Amino acid sequence: MAGSPFRFMDRADAGRQLATRLAAMSLQNPVVYALPRGGVPVALEIARALRAPLDLILAKKISAPMAPELALGAVVEGEPPQIVINESVKRASNVDDAYISQARERAILELVRRRARYLGDHSRIDPEGHTAIVVDDGIATGATARAALIALKNRGAIQSILAVPVAPRETLAEMAEDADTIVCLHPASHFQGVGFFYDDFHQLSDEETIGLLRQAWSEGLEAPLGQGVPTERREVVIPPVHLTGDLCVPVNPRGIVLFAHGSGSSRMSPRNRAVAETLNGAGFATLLLDLLTSAEAQDRRNVFNIPLLAERLIEATLWIGSEPDIADLPLGLFGASTGAGAALLAAAELGDRISAIVSRGGRPDLAGPRMSEVTAPTLLVVGGADQQVLDLNRQALARLTCEKLLRIVPNATHLFEEPGALEAVTGMASAWFQHYLLPLPGPRPSPDLEQAPRRPLVELLRAAAEPLPPLDDPLFAAAFDRFGRARIVLLGESSHGTSEFYRVRAAITRRLIERHNFKFVAVEADWPDAAAIDRYVRHYSHRPTGASPFTRFPSWMWRNRDVDDFVGFLRQHNRALPAEDRVAFYGLDLYSMTASIASVLAYLDRVDPEAAKIARARYSCLSPWSREPSAYGRASLSEGYALCEAPVTRILIDLLQKELRYSQQDGQSFFDAMQNARLVANAERYYRAMYYGARESWNLRDRYMFETLQSILTRAGPHSRVVVWAHNSHIGDARYTDMGTERGEVNIGQLCREQYGKDAALIGFGTHSGTVSAASEWDAPMEVKRVLPSRPDSFEAICHETGYERFLIDLQQGDQAALREGLSQPVLERYIGVIYRPDTERWSHYSYARPADQYDAFVWLDETHAVTPLPGQVTSGEGETYPFGL
Repeated sequence: MAGSPFRFMDRADAGRQLATRLAAMSLQNPVVYALPRGGVPVALEIARALRAPLDLILAKKISAPMAPELALGAVVEGEPPQIVINESVKRASNVDDAYISQARERAILELVRRRARYLGDHSRIDPEGHTAIVVDDGIATGATARAALIALKNRGAIQSILAVPVAPRETLAEMAEDADTIVCLHPASHFQGVGFFYDDFHQLSDEETIGLLRQAWSEGLEAPLGQGVPTERREVVIPPVHLTGDLCVPVNPRGIVLFAHGSGSSRMSPRNRAVAETLNGAGFATLLLDLLTSAEAQDRRNVFNIPLLAERLIEATLWIGSEPDIADLPLGLFGASTGAGAALLAAAELGDRISAIVSRGGRPDLAGPRMSEVTAPTLLVVGGADQQVLDLNRQALARLTCEKLLRIVPNATHLFEEPGALEAVTGMASAWFQHYLLPLPGPRPSPDLEQAPRRPLVELLRAAAEPLPPLDDPLFAAAFDRFGRARIVLLGESSHGTSEFYRVRAAITRRLIERHNFKFVAVEADWPDAAAIDRYVRHYSHRPTGASPFTRFPSWMWRNRDVDDFVGFLRQHNRALPAEDRVAFYGLDLYSMTASIASVLAYLDRVDPEAAKIARARYSCLSPWSREPSAYGRASLSEGYALCEAPVTRILIDLLQKELRYSQQDGQSFFDAMQNARLVANAERYYRAMYYGARESWNLRDRYMFETLQSILTRAGPHSRVVVWAHNSHIGDARYTDMGTERGEVNIGQLCREQYGKDAALIGFGTHSGTVSAASEWDAPMEVKRVLPSRPDSFEAICHETGYERFLIDLQQGDQAALREGLSQPVLERYIGVIYRPDTERWSHYSYARPADQYDAFVWLDETHAVTPLPGQVTSGEGETYPFGL
């Protein structure tokens, strides 16, 4: 899709293009109604262009029983709320009125919650007498948009318009009877999800959504007779030394940000005022303050007197607490240059009173040893060309113990004077404060009320969960016999470095092998590395290679004690079996381009030396990048074409054309060589795709792993069965996660469900706390890290609150309707890979998903521990202690 004229940079870009189309129409008294959350940034651009008021239209889809992706209808807010039912789906799913009534009541409660969260007590716009423009960032089935159009027309809109950037042609045709006019920039014949048409399609948070609405209201894009008052701006005096400040308070503010300017500056700093204006537009009050009196400012040494500056910020905080209109607002600090050091020092003193901190080109190091006492989430923003300050901020980042993040504005200098640099800073600061300055608009719920909606879900989960015995108890794996009839059992993990996840998968796999005739284990590892284990466990002769298996980063992922124990079991199990009945061990991943090339050439050297010479010449195209395959992608990008695609693909074709001849000599060796050749061809594409975006490379990788899995099953015959070991992000159905709904990504779990239906069992894994083996950066050393306790708003926290140490939850049982309903709502899930960054865990490791639809079952282990890696260097006698050389 890269380069397509129907691709949007982001939702704002799509909104501007839609606005151009709508502005050319003669619209009578238009009102723009956004479907949150994704429709809000699109609708904001339309409202700006038309100078039309912006409001929300809140709708909640009602799913058919046991088919959450199928829209039975939708409920739209209103007095009274309106429900729209798809009668054909109702008949097909045999739904009775009782089911619809219960679903309606649940939907209404959710709509009330959303209205309070997004709008507070802000006035709404009656559609009567208006042209109602319903806006979303794209539609697939159009269930909620259709319901919104019908409801607005019933409430008196003189004309209804559906405005979307992209939608399937067939959906638009079905909606023609519900909208008077449809404006769609791209009616897609081949629709692969809304996110496929955007470069940036991140999931909007509630905080971002509210911030965009605040921008619209601050610009006057609201009900003409709205009850709000203009933003209040006033000069204030802060005791005890009578410091002068400028206070700006928007209508119904959601928080307040106190500014600490740097050396040689004042509250009149144009850069800080630009940031403050953006924050005002997002609904935050701001206080820009001169931290020194006129007399103090005459002494240059005072601008570096960090304790004095911090004391003035503390005095300003006490003053804010005494002002009735802002006293209860969550407080953030924005520090620039030396002001950042003062902000951190003040935050260390004020503790929980400070909710978030942003430093712009700051000197956090000036806070000294008290920096480690800061508890507020801290964002450090530095210009990429400000090398000295960047070094100081990196050192400060290491010393901070709170949630923290360092963001670099490329090519920007200390004052961020370059085009677009200050805008980047304001965007980062606004997003940080929107995320961390809580509570959100509307009545502040008590802790009891916040927990109330989750308590029934915890009780439902506790009732449905099946407690599991200790991992070494034979009865532990017996609980998984129910999956013995599946053709593919996919076993996940929520981190790549947790011992219990490997041990549980080993126990389940052993049971499936011994009791249910599973013959293959396929793992998220490279084919040639796994082939070394495969030869070992199936008692084939050892073939020396240029490098020991599983020694590249992250070596601990497979080269660890738990995998070594499982490999020992496989070898022992296979010892007394004939060759054709032995359990095989395969790798699905594609990172081993160089090792796979060596394997193909070694095979051809044995069976066809002339073909080996030709293949060696063709593979030489990739030789310059053998040590750094990712550099091949950069080279291909700069050259403008796929440098080596044709020669590496030709080798695979030659192998396939000679399959009959080669396989007669040694079928297993041919299959191994063919898979290595296929890996090289796909890896060549993968390293090119990396430079076109994460979605393209992710999808290519997971489709390759799925195709490799299919090759294994096809070769083994229609009755073959396989166990897959991979991360939750690969085995949980992507359609019910942010990766699928927001980024247009697919994964093995989704592809297996689409191809094999109920013959594929998707089993996720999770944990609350403990330790994990992980690195801080790619190619960095492995560390044993403490896993933070799961967030209170996460799926893991719900599991933890059941009180069970270990349990299995079967999400496909027929009597779990209420639990499935509860777990079919988006909730945060934690994903830890080979990198773990606890300091930015919410941003780095949590994402929204719908567990009941994502998995068929889920295994919970409340406390877990890091894997123990094996030595990276192989000792003498490798042939006897193969494959890990221990």
